[in-house]
Amino acid sequence: MIFTDQLGNRISLAAYPKRIISIVPSQTELLFDLGLEEEIAGITKYCIHPKDKILPIQKGVKKGTAVVGGTKKLNLDLIRQLRPDLIIGNKEENEKAQIVQLQKEFPVWMSDIKNFGDALQMMEMIGELTGKKEKGHEIKTEIQKRFIQFSVYLPADKKVKTVLYLIWRKPFITAGKDTFISHLLKLCALKNVSLSSDSRYPEMTPESIRNANPSHIFLSSEPYPFREKHVAELQAICPEAKVILVDGEMFSWYGSRLLYAPAYFQQLILNL
Repeated sequence: MIFTDQLGNRISLAAYPKRIISIVPSQTELLFDLGLEEEIAGITKYCIHPKDKILPIQKGVKKGTAVVGGTKKLNLDLIRQLRPDLIIGNKEENEKAQIVQLQKEFPVWMSDIKNFGDALQMMEMIGELTGKKEKGHEIKTEIQKRFIQFSVYLPADKKVKTVLYLIWRKPFITAGKDTFISHLLKLCALKNVSLSSDSRYPEMTPESIRNANPSHIFLSSEPYPFREKHVAELQAICPEAKVILVDGEMFSWYGSRLLYAPAYFQQLILNL
């Protein structure tokens, strides 16, 4: 069987995979939701959902499934020991050099997610790749339905709220153009003030944050774990903005976690 990933790479499988290593947290959760629990041979230390099924793996209780390192620092020797017949990764989240090495030894399917459509396509493609085409289509369709229902709750007023979405501190880094986060902000009828930069993840100083003059500043729970103490810090930098802690998983996990995002966005927007 021949499959093409989202980077245009072609991989060949003799049969549907029985030993899958997922090196991206949001795609790991998707594999479980597709019903592939028994086929998952390896995950990363950042794979945390679904919690009830991941915890035994993280603790080493579930035999035959291992933690293969972090998304950007994989244990290649351990991966080789696990003898995967498929590895599923992502262009942005994994290190290119390690992926190139793995591609020489195993079938590696890569996603490339910049918007909502890419995420939906990825879910269907992984469903087909793993012999779970019907379930993949079901998850995709349900996500689409929930986002359509959510769109009804978007404010009808003409005053668009502007948002600075911070993902890191020291230095401050924000999600800019061509990012999945930015596209979800757009689906929430919010204007990302970082779109003018040429960088996808521009660094910002306190002065440039003030100059951006956002009506709202979102402090993400990941990858930097912003906490309540950081709200005051940003409020002092930009006194006119409303500073809010947000669940980064809802804005940046592009797998089946998107099933929960519309309900979260609905409550978030109601409180802006």
